[in-house]
Amino acid sequence: MHIQYDNPLIRQRADPFIYLHDGYYYFTASVPAYDLIELRRAKTIQGLREAAPVSIWKRHTEGEMSCLIWAPEIHFIDGQWVVYFAAGHTEEVLDHRIYVLTCDTANPLEGVFVERGRIDTGNDAFALDATAFSHDGVQYLVWGQQDAAIEGHSNIYLAKMKNPWTLGCSPVMLSIPKYSWERRGFAVNEGPAVIKRNGRVFITYSASGVDRNYCMGLLWADLSADLLNVCSWKKSDQPVFVTSDENRQYGPGHNSFTVAEDGKTDLLVYHAREYETIEGDPLYDPNRHTRIQPFYWDACGMPVFGVPAANGPLIL
Repeated sequence: MHIQYDNPLIRQRADPFIYLHDGYYYFTASVPAYDLIELRRAKTIQGLREAAPVSIWKRHTEGEMSCLIWAPEIHFIDGQWVVYFAAGHTEEVLDHRIYVLTCDTANPLEGVFVERGRIDTGNDAFALDATAFSHDGVQYLVWGQQDAAIEGHSNIYLAKMKNPWTLGCSPVMLSIPKYSWERRGFAVNEGPAVIKRNGRVFITYSASGVDRNYCMGLLWADLSADLLNVCSWKKSDQPVFVTSDENRQYGPGHNSFTVAEDGKTDLLVYHAREYETIEGDPLYDPNRHTRIQPFYWDACGMPVFGVPAANGPLIL
């Protein structure tokens, strides 16, 4: 099967998320104005490039969910579409909390999304970047959140879910930004993404400030282990995906995972910039572009992400 992707896949879309369901790829991401949530769908990943975006929800004019709409993800859970996103009630970055929308329509681009409110994590503090996965019939949520007792802006947490908008247990902290490569500019662990392969569950996450220092780290646990026991998890002491000066890709991160149209090639979806020097606040630079490339597995069953690919066509 001949498959070609063009990088960047979609320009000016940060925090990209691609979800495959019933033969369609669904795409969502942060838009530059941070004011709404949009969806695209197509039969192919390359088709997402030209697919018309549909706005499924817009920010409130004031109060909760009125500012800085970040990092939406769409999942199909228990027969309904679920969108997780972060939003603030002011322009202050650390005001973010995690919110949920649901929709019962088969095609979510044609449906009405219902606000399910804020997820109560047990800690009323800066929270963002929720993602979901299931294992052995249990639904889990993974996200980034600040703890005032821990130096830094965000840590990675895991919890079981009672339903898509309610935790079913107390959260477990899996990772804090302790290595130097996680603390450049800002001490950050955020943007988790989950993939299960080779008898393990892997969680990638992003670290450091959102400039050239932004990079990906890796956590993993055996699928047979108790995922809510922090001792089940291991953490790489080195980043697994970093800036490539040679390929002119800077600050790769906030990834998701999907599978190519051949049904077997694992794909890394992420954003990066094409230049190093940023004028003003990096958060408001719109040129973090959605990119995609295959990754592989070594003899020990661990993911090998390589380096961010240069601009241009990528043929599988």
